[in-house]
Amino acid sequence: MSYTYPIDEIYWSKEEIIDVVNFYSLVEQAYEKGVDRDELMLAYTRFKQIVPSKSEEKTLCGQFEKESGYSCYRAVKQAKGLSKGEKVKM
Repeated sequence: MSYTYPIDEIYWSKEEIIDVVNFYSLVEQAYEKGVDRDELMLAYTRFKQIVPSKSEEKTLCGQFEKESGYSCYRAVKQAKGLSKGEKVKM
């Protein structure tokens, strides 16, 4: 990994930063080897608690995709279409 995660160090607590980084990490895993759908959806739910604004979500996920090549939107969209217990594999 030779890129940085888009995070808001000014307004987010350490716990929130850890939770957002965990979400980004699970999106990476979905692309690289697959990830449990429920784990990704739980992390996305927590991400949305920290980043409730749709425009801020688009900005952060857009920055993440530009840096990494991995789309939060596509990973979550695929996860929403799967049943509990299935793997998200991009």
